[in-house]
Amino acid sequence: MKKTLALILALCLVFALAACGTDNKPATSGANITPSETPKQDTPAAPATGADLTPNETIADVMTHDEYVAAPLDSDVKIETYVQATQSWWDGKITIYAQSPDGAYFIYNAACAEEDAAKLVPGTKIAVEGVKSEWSGEVEIVDGTFEILGGEPFYANPDDVTELLGDPALIDHQNEYVSFLAMTIEPIGDNQAFLYNWDGSGQEGSDLYFNASVNGVTYNFTVESYLTGSGTEVYEAVKNLKIGDVVDMAGYLYWYNGANPHITAVSKSQFMSHNDYLLADLDTPVTIMTYVQAHQSWWDGKLTIYAQSPDGAYFIYNAECDEETANSLVPGTKIAVTGYKSEWAGETEIVDAKIYPYSNGNYIAEPTDVTELLDTPELISHQNEFVSFKGMKVEPVNGDKAFMYSWDGSGEEGSDLYFDVSVNGKTYTFTVESYLCGPGTEVYEAVKNLKVGDIVDMEGFLYWYEGVNPHITSVTVK
Repeated sequence: MKKTLALILALCLVFALAACGTDNKPATSGANITPSETPKQDTPAAPATGADLTPNETIADVMTHDEYVAAPLDSDVKIETYVQATQSWWDGKITIYAQSPDGAYFIYNAACAEEDAAKLVPGTKIAVEGVKSEWSGEVEIVDGTFEILGGEPFYANPDDVTELLGDPALIDHQNEYVSFLAMTIEPIGDNQAFLYNWDGSGQEGSDLYFNASVNGVTYNFTVESYLTGSGTEVYEAVKNLKIGDVVDMAGYLYWYNGANPHITAVSKSQFMSHNDYLLADLDTPVTIMTYVQAHQSWWDGKLTIYAQSPDGAYFIYNAECDEETANSLVPGTKIAVTGYKSEWAGETEIVDAKIYPYSNGNYIAEPTDVTELLDTPELISHQNEFVSFKGMKVEPVNGDKAFMYSWDGSGEEGSDLYFDVSVNGKTYTFTVESYLCGPGTEVYEAVKNLKVGDIVDMEGFLYWYEGVNPHITSVTVK
């Protein structure tokens, strides 16, 4: 069933995550430490300076990030990079979070006079010499000295790594400034939203630890007090979190026996959960993050998308989209969407929409078998999801035919296909939407070859039109 709606307004998506200053005592994850372990780093040797080098010691030429990554542990390294944040200066030492366009660095306890610490503002270019080291999985530069260089500043934008949580590829972003979007706050400790210290043994001014989940998996995050301590915006924001809050975060991808990000910004997510979307009033603006499962044919700068996340599905009607972007939206692609929640003949959808693809992220929904939910009130809770129907019998339509072109039989090759199937004594009308699966596609040809009485299994999207009217994408005759 096609309809024409004019696009009258579109919202622009604005990400506003601000980075704060930083400090390094090692952050730790309570999930990775037993009570007998002490989650603090040993005091390093006194910082090396150029004057401390013996004649047979040499510092390598300035390395690229790839060369730094390839260098063996405990070897001398020399890099040029840009300060993004620093931890609190203390006792002639400072810890720096640094990043260049080709990668990031964690510079632990570099020798630093107090007056020089004040010069290490975000964006400042520095040369660093030291020793490449590792502590509990965190690759860092120790025993270091630095020199402030001139030149244009560089500020790293947060790279969204939400979908890499739990993926071995996440470590490729170690120490980078990153973001985590649409994360749900989960309980930690005794059903709390945060803890002082990894085990709850701290107090105001200690590191804060909290849990957040995405795609059903929970991860641990830290507000490092030497970086963003009591009274900073992020410290106070985490203290005010509630279990179930959906938040966007940014910070530095520190490592301690696994990912343990040092979070510098937390805000209520601009992205709605699926439940929030369902509760939103009709004709109100909505902003979601979801994943393309399929889309109809691009036409005249518009694209209709079937989308789904682990918590629910969406039908995005006639979103603004250029043809090049449309061609890039393969199944699984992560997208942000802004638009208005609307309803048409029982179908809840997003209209007047804009879409924003993400470079990383992949989710393909598995079909949920809803056969036994047909003719029950519960079925609508699966609206727009990728679903399956099992063991259904093809019934005659438009006389004794197994299918017809268009809903009233008035169409021809290339039109939508309509066919009736039954289960448990009830008959339902299903559709092959030609803008989704047109002539020549496997499902279109399969439906044209159906015979009355065939028993079929099907998959498709649970579209609604004055009742259930699934858009079928596969049909198998049993």
